[in-house]
Amino acid sequence: MTTFGELFQSADWKKEKHVPVLECPDKVKADEIFTVGASLGKEVAHPNTTDHHIQWIQLYFKPDGDKFTYQVGSFTFTAHGASTEGADQGPVYTHHAVTAAMKIKQSGTIFATALCNIHGLWENSRRVEVE
Repeated sequence: MTTFGELFQSADWKKEKHVPVLECPDKVKADEIFTVGASLGKEVAHPNTTDHHIQWIQLYFKPDGDKFTYQVGSFTFTAHGASTEGADQGPVYTHHAVTAAMKIKQSGTIFATALCNIHGLWENSRRVEVE
């Protein structure tokens, strides 16, 4: 039996356009708000067309020593150039990048997951230390 976690793919985001890139400080102060950016295609561009696009990015945080992971945010991208004129003729495209503000009480790992409508689920993580 396959678990949901086994469906996620990962790679070096500098070489693979589907891997979420996490941008945030390596160290933060406890209970102080900081920003986390998550995007795809930073080094290798990912298409954003009606036929091939990123549908969503989700952010999670797992504190050190905690059994559970906590969802920080879920971001859905719904404009990919579709229109009554046809595919890729629409007036608006959402870009697959988000910024979230958060605060943490202890060190842990931020996870980003993303879904490409053609190439499936992808993940990446980044450690954040509380000073």
